[in-house]
Amino acid sequence: MTRSTISRALRAVVTAAVGTCALVATAAPAPARQADPGAAASGFLNLHQCAYYATSLDDHFSTFVTPSGDGRYATGTERSTTADTAAECGPGNGNHNPVPVLHGVRALNLGAGRYLNLQQCDYYRAASTDHFTTLVTPSGDGRYATGTKVSDTPETRPSCGPGNGSHVPNPGLSAARALDLTAGSRLNLHQCVYYSERQASHLTTVVPGADSRYTTGTNVSNTVDTRPVCGPGNGDHVPVPLLSAVKSVPLS
Repeated sequence: MTRSTISRALRAVVTAAVGTCALVATAAPAPARQADPGAAASGFLNLHQCAYYATSLDDHFSTFVTPSGDGRYATGTERSTTADTAAECGPGNGNHNPVPVLHGVRALNLGAGRYLNLQQCDYYRAASTDHFTTLVTPSGDGRYATGTKVSDTPETRPSCGPGNGSHVPNPGLSAARALDLTAGSRLNLHQCVYYSERQASHLTTVVPGADSRYTTGTNVSNTVDTRPVCGPGNGDHVPVPLLSAVKSVPLS
């Protein structure tokens, strides 16, 4: 083989090797691994409603999560794989006592739809300036019904019972909130309790309504809320931190 033939052969080998390296270098990179989107909401949100009444004050109020500073008004609200059928409520303080006919529990199937439609119904009796709130239909009195449910349709208006003729629906503090269950892994239920010394009257909000002075921070997110977000009240009804609270419920 002549020197020129050898030279041409070597150039061919080098060219082929460079071409191979170029192909390796320019090959498309492997796609990045996508983060897991997280488990879909599942199980039951057992939403417990506990009603209390003080005869001496003619004053009702409700709790839906255990107050941050007073376990005597505890509730059994939780996520579980089983559906609760009876409300779990604290004993009250001896002045405000449980009202079983207004207690309730709703086992909401979190897999039944995209939205948790929380419906808050506030009832008011002008004669005694008395409020009380329902999020679920009381076990013993359908006149204070609500439309809280899980579905694929976001609802913007609450469905509230007519009341008993004495306590009647109060649109200013009644509200509906459609919480997108795909927006995060936690349901943060913010409970805001207010009290008027002048009227000797409590009221409770969990869902923000038309009156932003009683707003709440209830949301679905990936964050565990640890402090309730509550409006300032109207200057007469003011927040009661002892009875206000937030419960962060895992959705799966």
